[in-house]
Amino acid sequence: MSDVESIDPNVPPSGAGCVDCDASGGWWFHLRRCAACGHIGCCDSSPAQHATAHYRATGHPLVRSYEPGEAWFWDYSADELYESGPDLAPPESHPAEQPTPGPAGRVPADWARSLRR
Repeated sequence: MSDVESIDPNVPPSGAGCVDCDASGGWWFHLRRCAACGHIGCCDSSPAQHATAHYRATGHPLVRSYEPGEAWFWDYSADELYESGPDLAPPESHPAEQPTPGPAGRVPADWARSLRR
């Protein structure tokens, strides 16, 4: 991991869902957690792509999947996937009962048409 010094293993996640989608009333497909500051953003398949926007705005290069059962990291600066990495402060994922896509009540019936490929 090229930017391992940017990881703060003690900072908790910013919430159970994408902070920016929650603020705007949007929805997400999958979630990513910034390893530097804990910001939770939506993935690049989500309509708003807030995790990548957070990287561009802050320069924080590493995110970890915030999906249950996943522990991989993505390094935006190196365009590289890492199957594992250091433990981060709990929780490790959004609540298991939170649907994917989510959050419940904001996902349109035709959500698959809105996914970015």
